Amino acid sequence: MKHNILVIGGTGKTGRRVVEGLKQQGHHVRVASRNNTPAFDWDDHSTYAQALKGMDRAYIVYYPDLAVPGAREAIGAVTEAALKEGLEKVVLLSGKGETEAEACEEIVANSGLNYTLVRASWFNQNFSEGAFLDTVLAGHVALPMPEAEIPFVDTDDIAEVVTQVLVDDSYNGKTITVTGPRKMTFKEVVETIAEGVGREIHYQPISLEEFKAGMKAAGLPDSYVWLFGYLFKEVLGNPENQDISHDVERVLGRKATDFKSYVEKTVKSGVWNQSLPQTI
Repeated sequence: MKHNILVIGGTGKTGRRVVEGLKQQGHHVRVASRNNTPAFDWDDHSTYAQALKGMDRAYIVYYPDLAVPGAREAIGAVTEAALKEGLEKVVLLSGKGETEAEACEEIVANSGLNYTLVRASWFNQNFSEGAFLDTVLAGHVALPMPEAEIPFVDTDDIAEVVTQVLVDDSYNGKTITVTGPRKMTFKEVVETIAEGVGREIHYQPISLEEFKAGMKAAGLPDSYVWLFGYLFKEVLGNPENQDISHDVERVLGRKATDFKSYVEKTVKSGVWNQSLPQTI
């Protein structure tokens, strides 16, 4: 059966991959964003219903993170709108080990909709598409929590899992936890990337306060500084959140992508060969 599926966050790391996967399966996909018609804006609850109209299912990615203030209200409003518009099911992308995200999960679970929750560990692609790309390009990655062992997960795996559970009702009411197949420290991550690109990249452990001060000095908004502080301290600081899950293998019938495989693929893309923009 082919479905009409709304992808909220359809231009993001997982969303655009989900869009591609669903289209390959022949589903009709609507990308929800401020610039599309109908427009969807997380900050404007009145846009939700029109974007959901005519859709059967939806993939929900809240930006920037379910932990930030306002997320619960937005998730409550979007699920209420989805129920009113007659959607069959929603899939929520959540964060592994985030207490605030779990509060949003409860809202979805109690919404009256069929649902699947996908809890993800930290993304491999943070080093090639996200917050840490510039530090890799600069050859100097300074991050806190050097002792944390993280089962980094590939966004291709997340997207493939999401695409599967969106259309497979046997996953209704279930929570799927997606991680990579092994735990790695930031030092091990940086060494693996350096080996892959064939040049020196140095990892420097710093304190969380130093990291936050650097973000402020770079002109990042206070909300982002708070969010990264929360993610490092509350999520990476809890050993229970560093457990490996085998749900990727259970859902997809194959092993999760190893970080080294991600590096080999990313090296071929050339993203780590670009130069940082010059500042005057």
